Amino acid sequence: MPSAGAVAPGEGVRFLLERGEVAGDQASATYAASILTPRGRHELAATLWADGRAELAPTSEPSADAADLKRLDGIARTVARAAAKNRAEGLPAWPARILRWRGPGRG
Repeated sequence: MPSAGAVAPGEGVRFLLERGEVAGDQASATYAASILTPRGRHELAATLWADGRAELAPTSEPSADAADLKRLDGIARTVARAAAKNRAEGLPAWPARILRWRGPGRG
């Protein structure tokens, strides 16, 4: 379960990814993902691959708004595409935690 430290914003949306398991070859990683809104919190499981793919699966009800799911998918894919570059630069391929905020009216 994602950390309790990420609280729902008063406005806008927070997107949180917290790393779980990393494949031994660093080709993929799993994350606990959350979409936090003023109306509630939506939990998902995310699997990211170093070739840029990402798969999200809801783990709580109700499901998040389609636009918020699309934004989280974009964030997850960006993290996945960066994995190989991070590793080549001597950085951890898969960050431990990613937190992004989108204010009202921002895409």
